[in-house]
This record gives sequence, structure tokens and C-alpha cells, in this order.
Amino acid sequence: MAVFRGKASEAGEAKVAGERSLLLGIGISAIGIGMYVPFSLVFFHHVTGLSFTLVGLVMTVTGVAGLAFMPLAGSAVDRFGAKRVNLVLYGIRALGFALYPFAGSLPAFAAVALVTALADRSFSVVQQSLIGEVARGAARDRLQASTRALQNAGMGAGALLVSGVLALWGTGAFTWTAWANSLAFALAGLLVGRVRPVPAEQSGPCAGRPAAGYRMVLRDRPFLGLTAANFLTALGYSALSVLFPLYLSTWLAAPDSLTGAAFTLNTALCAGIGVLVAGRVRRSGARRTRSAALGALLFAAAFAGQIVLGTLRPGQSATLVALLVIVVVYTLGELVHSPSGGALSVSAAPEPVRGRYLATYQLSYSLATALAPSLFTALLAVDGRLPWAVLTAAALGAALALLRLERHLPAEAVHAEPPAAAAARLPATAAA
Repeated sequence: MAVFRGKASEAGEAKVAGERSLLLGIGISAIGIGMYVPFSLVFFHHVTGLSFTLVGLVMTVTGVAGLAFMPLAGSAVDRFGAKRVNLVLYGIRALGFALYPFAGSLPAFAAVALVTALADRSFSVVQQSLIGEVARGAARDRLQASTRALQNAGMGAGALLVSGVLALWGTGAFTWTAWANSLAFALAGLLVGRVRPVPAEQSGPCAGRPAAGYRMVLRDRPFLGLTAANFLTALGYSALSVLFPLYLSTWLAAPDSLTGAAFTLNTALCAGIGVLVAGRVRRSGARRTRSAALGALLFAAAFAGQIVLGTLRPGQSATLVALLVIVVVYTLGELVHSPSGGALSVSAAPEPVRGRYLATYQLSYSLATALAPSLFTALLAVDGRLPWAVLTAAALGAALALLRLERHLPAEAVHAEPPAAAAARLPATAAA
């Protein structure tokens, strides 16, 4: 059981040393990501001068190689610490984007893209591990929510920034954008370097023993169940970017502009109210398993709404209103699920092998992202409502699995704050 001291035991979520620098660094790096992710193929085509075909092939191959590297990143976190590995990855990304304008040949681009992809794919594992390394208890949930809000805001700002730059200076500005990305990652690394990890807890199944390998993860059935449940939910996270645009244009025959409106609404809500929603959930005292399950149920409600909409197919005005309502419900599910689910995975991982555990957990997101395009397009070809039906069933299955796993997961993972500490703060009458 985690030990809380001082203000941490009184408030349930102590401030993290260097928290502002950490969040500022995350926000700056998100701006850098937003400056190239929406334009990936075009970005690298203009920066390197290679054809779209070659750029696409290299991005696919290096992306798959990056997935294979994630388990090694988890081992590195356990050996060297999340903060050190995080700084190395920031340095690799900064160097990679600084070199892209000089990688005009296929071998040079492939080499730079491979090294950068290894850092990009592993970054989520390391960042989640870093949150576990610098925060305890409910502070992890708060950092999860703040990180997600900043990432959404930063990526939106980065996309707007590069759009303005391209409008003013044309595609030649992509080279300067690459160097701006390099600077953003370097600055983010300097800021994150100011955060201070909290002392390691000397309790739990691995206390006093050397870190075990991935065999320990594979023997941990509750954690594997948590990972499987997250895979079902992660399919839903891919729906807005992959399925939604296709569904609008093919099944509903709606204007493509609705896709942009949906993305804008989702991004604005995540950036604007993400921390507030997560704070409300956190202050309610809900168990992480139950709040994550609630998020999955909201996903299911949004997906079921798409089935109803696809069946009724009302006029354009009614479709617009219905889609925006569905996007709001979907986004609320994202805002409720993400902080709780992230903190749950971090806290369920034994500290000495947290990197390996989280590398395994993050594979659920990566596999869902890789599977989503082929799965959704195949189902959509049969019936436009079928992929939403599959996603509804997946979200309901994830919610049920989270509730069933609750009694099998460590208490310090299920509860953002130890129940004894929460009870101690209750008024005497309430405690009685």
C-alpha cells in the first residue's frame, strides 16, 4: 500500500516538484507534433524532396519497426528510470527533425525516419512511466487529465500555426517547420528535465527484489485483462479519425465539412473542459475502474447514437445537430475514461517493472490503431451501421471487464487515494 505523507495524506494529491515545467514541456512538444502530424506525407515530401510513394513506404516500415521497439523502451525505463529515457527520446526527436531537411536521398531519409520513429512510438510508454515516477495517488489522475488537455490544445495550435505559415510562405516553409519542431522538442526536454521523481515506494510484490522481466507481466492475469479491456476501448478512440469521415461521406452522404466541425468540437472540449471534468470525477471519490467503465459506457452511448442516426437518416439540419450531440457524448466519454484509465494502468504496474508493464499496456493502443482502418472499412462495406455496432459491443465489453477486474487489481490502483486516508478526512458524523 502506498504511503502518503504531509499534504499528500491531507489532500490526496500533492503537487509534483517541477510540475509546471513538466506540463509546459508537454504543451510545447504537442505544438511541435501538431505542426507535422496532420500533414505527414506532404510534410516529409517537401522536406526531403522524395516522392509520396517512397515517403509513405518509409513511414509504414519505420512505424512497424517502432512498435517492435516499445518493449525495449519499457526495459530501458526499468533500468535507467523514466526521466532519463524521456530526455533521451526528446533529444532523438530534436536531432531527427533537425536532420530531415538534409535527408534528400532514400537511405538518408529511411535512417533518420527509423531513429525518429523509434523515439516517437516509445514516447507514450515513457511519458506514462514518468507520470508514475513523479506523482502518487490522485496526483497521477490530475497529471493524466492535464497532459491530455495540453496535448489536444498544443496539437490544435501547432496545426493552426503551420497552416498560417504555409498560407504566407508556401510549401517551402516546411523546412523551417522541421527546424521549429526540432527546437520545440529540445526546449521541451530542457523543461521536463526540471521535474523531480518522488522516492521509490518500498512496498508491493516486487519490494526488495530485482526487477523481473516480461515473464512477470505475462503471469499477471489481472493486468493482462486490463490491457485487453483497454484494447476494446482503444478501438473507440480510433473511430473519430478513421471511421467518422468515411461514415459521413458514404453512408450519410453528409458534407465533408462536418468532419472538420466534429474534430474542432472534440479538440476544443478536450482542451477547454478536460481538466474540469477529470477534477469532478476525481473529487467524487469514484474508483478508477468505475470511472473508466463510465467513460466506456459513454462511448457505447455515442456509438449507439450513430446506429440510430444511420437508420433514420434525417434531413441535413437534423443530421448536423445529432452528430454534434453524439460528438459531445463521445468526447465526455474520452474525458472521463482517459485520466482514470491511464492512472489505473500506471498504478497497477509494480514499480520496479513499471516500464515493461506500461509497454505491454500501450501495445493495446498501437494494435487498435493499426487494426482500425482495415476493420472499419471492411465492416462499412457491408453496412454503414455495422462498425458502430461492433464498437458499441466492444465498449460495453470493456466496461464490464473493468468492473469484474476491480477486485483482482491492487487496491492502490483502483483507488486514487487509499480508502483509510479518505475515511480519515470525513466528518465524525459521516464516518459514524
